[in-house]
Amino acid sequence: MRFLPALLGVLYFGIVFSAKSQQVDFVKGVVFEIENDQPLPGANVYWESEPQKGVVTDINGEFTIESIEFPAKLVISFIGFKESVRIISVKDLEKPLKFYLKPDELSLEEIIIRDRAPDQNVKSLDMGKSSIPIETIKNIPALFGEVDLLRSLQLLPGVQTAGEGTTGLFVRGGSADQNLVQLDGAPIYNPSHFFGFFSVFNPDALQGVEFYKGTIPANYGGRISSLIDVSLREGNYQKIKGEGGIGTISSRLTVDGPLFSDQSSFTVSGRRTYADAFLRLSPNENINNNDLYFFDLSGKFTFKLGEKDKLSISSYYGSDFLGLERQFGLGWNNWITSALWNRNISDKSFFDLNIYHSKYKYLVNFDDEDNGFRWDNVLSETGAKAQWSFLPSENTIFQWGFHTQLYHFAPINLLPSSNSSIEPTNTNPRNGLQNNLFISASTDVNSKLRIETGLRWSFYNQVGKGVTYIYRGGVPEPDAVILDSLSFGRFENMEFYQGLEPRFSFRYLLKDDLSIKGGFNRNYQYVQVASNSSAGLPIDRWIPAGTYIPPIRGDQVSLGIFKNIARNKWELSLEGYYKDFKNIIDLRQGASVLFTDNVETEILVGNGYAYGLEFLLKKNIGKTTGWLSYTFSRTWRKVDGISDNNWYNPRFDRPHDVTLVLNHEFSKRWSANLTFVYTTGQAVTFPIGSYEVDTQRLPLYGSQRNADRFPDYHRMDASVTWRNTDKGRKWRGSWNFSIYNLYGRKNPFAYQFTEIVNDQIDFDPGSGEEVFSRRPGVVMTYLFTYIPAITYNFQF
Repeated sequence: MRFLPALLGVLYFGIVFSAKSQQVDFVKGVVFEIENDQPLPGANVYWESEPQKGVVTDINGEFTIESIEFPAKLVISFIGFKESVRIISVKDLEKPLKFYLKPDELSLEEIIIRDRAPDQNVKSLDMGKSSIPIETIKNIPALFGEVDLLRSLQLLPGVQTAGEGTTGLFVRGGSADQNLVQLDGAPIYNPSHFFGFFSVFNPDALQGVEFYKGTIPANYGGRISSLIDVSLREGNYQKIKGEGGIGTISSRLTVDGPLFSDQSSFTVSGRRTYADAFLRLSPNENINNNDLYFFDLSGKFTFKLGEKDKLSISSYYGSDFLGLERQFGLGWNNWITSALWNRNISDKSFFDLNIYHSKYKYLVNFDDEDNGFRWDNVLSETGAKAQWSFLPSENTIFQWGFHTQLYHFAPINLLPSSNSSIEPTNTNPRNGLQNNLFISASTDVNSKLRIETGLRWSFYNQVGKGVTYIYRGGVPEPDAVILDSLSFGRFENMEFYQGLEPRFSFRYLLKDDLSIKGGFNRNYQYVQVASNSSAGLPIDRWIPAGTYIPPIRGDQVSLGIFKNIARNKWELSLEGYYKDFKNIIDLRQGASVLFTDNVETEILVGNGYAYGLEFLLKKNIGKTTGWLSYTFSRTWRKVDGISDNNWYNPRFDRPHDVTLVLNHEFSKRWSANLTFVYTTGQAVTFPIGSYEVDTQRLPLYGSQRNADRFPDYHRMDASVTWRNTDKGRKWRGSWNFSIYNLYGRKNPFAYQFTEIVNDQIDFDPGSGEEVFSRRPGVVMTYLFTYIPAITYNFQF
């Protein structure tokens, strides 16, 4: 392998650097909430004598601060908690410090939405990055009362949705498969339940989420549009606690606590719908014989192996099933397992090792004597990622490492029933081996300018077992003649690609509360979805790069201005971006990709670009909090063979997007939340006429793709929450009352261009009724109007 010498060099560099960094120049520690023993991100840590040199705890509640002359007073503060001051001596530095903050009952009159420093919006390098606190996500009104992580991200600027109720994300002109969604470092290939109406993430089980849509750090890669990095919650090390909820269509329960001692903990979470139970109550046999449910289970086990080592093992399993009258069944599931080892080599150097396996499987079964079949498929990714971090000074950090990924896309099997007239189908497997090296550095050039540079180098091999077809003329087309086929053995190289992925970003402070940020980001993506649906379906076919399908390359340039107002009470930002796409795939008109072994004959490759401007005004402090955002964006594609070889918009091109999110605390017991969304209608292709076949009139479509649009989409949701705030009780509960689509807007989900017979859209030609009129018509389908929901949440 040509990447091996470079990999050995990185490993040697890491070992040498670690050996040279044993001197103690920093103080390390962790900040916890005393009530639940959970890490407290965003807490301020500073020496009483030098408050200007303070730091902020990270998502794990950890901090590293430069040492001063001892003994010295170290101060830990966080709004909503009592300040902690401790005298630190040299003897205390023998092991990491632990701080436990108590809630300050007197400070609860103000509500703070943040898990970071109050001026981080201006002073950090982060651009196009969002961290939504889990408590904020839980307060947002939700469909059927089901709090949802991915639907909450749709409320951020630069993020579009596939349509009514779905959790699919389209970020800055990218398609849904261009988002890397990972849980504790393991990718999730279908992060949704109920055909995209709910995500797989139970909010009670989550520690946090970081969302990157701008400059993605060099230690992440594999997707060209965004990174959604989700982490499961660590368990309480002191006592067993739990929380959950009983909702309109599902219930959930999460329990955590010490495992064997105060050096280990567990978190176990489960959730299940009971829509199938309601179906059983129906007197209609066409309904009570149906099945419709999803469930998910997750667990995280954490072990402190000493003062320097921590091991976490996470697992998630989620499953969906739809069954109609015991004749048709569609099911799919995700199963991921991840292990993460963190080692503090010294006060200046750290090592992280993540090993994971992610598997996605679906099954379609049709029980019919003449046309019955069973169709299943499996895809998986197995990987290992090692990362070293070195902090030579308080404001400088180096990171480097490697990431190895093995993709396996199993053969697609269509097995007919014994008496079925359907022909069996079996495709060849597709496999890929990807190796990545990365290195980055971040430092302050001076008091105003901070920069970060990074480089990721990806090597991709399409490997056997597999088959490559040779076409006449060398171009795969639907009617091309196959001249020959080449068979490859296990792990035998079939095709090779590689690419350098540079990253650069900067922040320049104009004032203490005003900064300019910019960046450049290049990513390669070696696996993508070939699908006719923009919303994402459980049966979507993932395609790895190969002989006829090159990897996608995405370049993004972004620039923004960030301002904090009234002592960080308000945040204001304006970001612009331009993205360039190379080797984007799209399907030929009428393409069928599900069962063919020659999928390259149904795919066309082209280029694209996107640009946009994102405005965000956010209020963090006070009884009323929330944000207002506006996005103007355009997305274009050009693929020879589509739309007369002209530029066209993909379905998720929506020029205007407005979002309003408000939360108001009336008292400690009562609060209310409201969201409003408005977007331009999605781009679609309407028929230009009709034609008749066997007395049936069918729509006729033109050559231009997505030249029409749905009507504009808008909706308002609202909720009210009542809480039991008695801190002395072991059991605390709250009631949430919500209404989805408050004013009953009938947003179109689909249009059907058909023939209206006898002025009836559902006329049955076989009914024997006399036909006295026929006319062309358009039938609009919408999913939801008013949807009230009630949820009881509890903690113990």
